[in-house]
Order: sequence, then C-alpha cells, then structure tokens
Amino acid sequence: MRSLALTALLGMSAALCSAQPEGWSRPFPGHRVIANLYAVGTYDLGVFLITSDEGHILVNTALEDSVPLIRRNVESVGFRFEDIKILLQMQSHWDHTAALAEIKEITGAQMWATEDDAPVLEDGGFSDPHFGGRVSFKPVKVDKIIKDGEVIELGGTRLTVIDTPGHTAGSSSYAMSVRENGREYKVVIANMGTINQGKKLVVDPTYPGVAEDFAKTFERQKAMQVDVWVAAHGSQYGLHGKYRPGQAYSPETFVDPEGFRAAVDRLENLYLKQLEAERR
Repeated sequence: MRSLALTALLGMSAALCSAQPEGWSRPFPGHRVIANLYAVGTYDLGVFLITSDEGHILVNTALEDSVPLIRRNVESVGFRFEDIKILLQMQSHWDHTAALAEIKEITGAQMWATEDDAPVLEDGGFSDPHFGGRVSFKPVKVDKIIKDGEVIELGGTRLTVIDTPGHTAGSSSYAMSVRENGREYKVVIANMGTINQGKKLVVDPTYPGVAEDFAKTFERQKAMQVDVWVAAHGSQYGLHGKYRPGQAYSPETFVDPEGFRAAVDRLENLYLKQLEAERR
C-alpha cells in the first residue's frame, strides 16, 4: 500500500505534468548527435546518452512517467538501458529530474551532482529557492558530488564538468572532444542561462548571488570553443530545424558554433534588461 506522502507526491506530479507544454511529453525518436552522444529524450526535453564500452552516462530525464520512453529510445539506438552506470543532470528542476530515482533503482547507476543542486535532488525539489516549498519529484540519493573542472571518465569517455549556475544554483554543463572522419569536434551539453518567470536577480533575489551566477555563466559560455551543442530543451538548440526523424547520420548535422554564441548573446541581453528593470 502506498504511503499517504507518496500518494500526495504522485498526485502533485500528475497535476504539474498536465499543466506543462505538450512537447515535454510528446515522444521523439532517439538519434545520434555525434560520435558516442545520443539524444534519447522527448520532443522538447533533452535527455542525453553518452556511451562507452564500460557502460553509459545518462544526462537528465524528462517527466516522471518518461522511463519507458527513455528506455525505448536507448534501445532503439542500440544500447542496453541497464548498462547506464552514471546519472547526471544539468539543473535540479523537476522537468529534468523527475525520473532519476526510478532509473537509479532499475539500473543501479550512481547519481552524481553538483554541491548546490544535490540537496534539491535529495529532498525532491522542496529546497529549490524558486519553485520549492513542496516536493515536486521523487527524491534521489546523491552518491557523489562533482566539481567544476572535474573530468568524469567511463571507458574511453572523458566528460568535463563546467559550472554554469543561475538557472539553478548548481546548474552545470558538460564538455568533451570527439573525433569523426579525422576531425576533432568540441561538444558541449550546455545548460543555458534562461531566467524563469518570476525569478528575481537583485531586488529580493531568488537566492543570494544569483545575478553574479548568471554573469559568470554568460562569460564562461562566450569563451567556450564549441562545434556541436545541445541543451536541456530541444527548442533551445534548434533541434527540429537541424534533425528530422529518420534522417541519415552525419557528424555535421549539429555543428553550429554561431548558433551557440547567438543563443548566449540573446539570453545575456534578456538578463541585462531584467537587471536594468529591477534597479529602476
């Protein structure tokens, strides 16, 4: 029998899901982004599989009921769901974390997270300074704290952690280099500096230092060398303008350094406008 707390949590999650954009739950085929990086999420929620001969890394989930969809996509691109060894997330909001606990239980994978996002994962979103005060996803135990500049190694994969805070206090991006057809590509799974509606930067800030965190993220992202990039939402990195279901694989499909810089510049301009408005 479910406990009253779990029943309440599931009911709340269902209510949240029903109010969200349709693209967050709409299925979308798994596909190869480049080399050993695959997209296995929904139409608009980015879930990424990084494969190796010693197991795989999964970055993000989608909504609470997304496990069957993610499993199908992982298997459709040729890998075993149960071979996932490490779970990561880019931000601790429920639309990217809600299935982590279930996937951890199924696969036995370890949950790794940044110091500032780990408490939010472990209390199911309750301590989130913007959307908190309630449990919005099933809590997941964090097995290891990861830090800026740390290199996550699994098989032949070397994935570098990059602090890109602001969207959440512990938001992170992940970078790696891959070779295809004799060319090296700089690849980034980028957490973008979007500002959720109602977030405050300087007047009654959502959390102390949030404005400085966003500034740090924009500075770091503008300095990155990027050939291929993906993000937490397909709409952020132009997924549907770059890839159509069934499209033949090419390492050039997601090459878009100019698009990355333009996205960062656009979000920084929105940030600067909000700073100005709050300081009036």
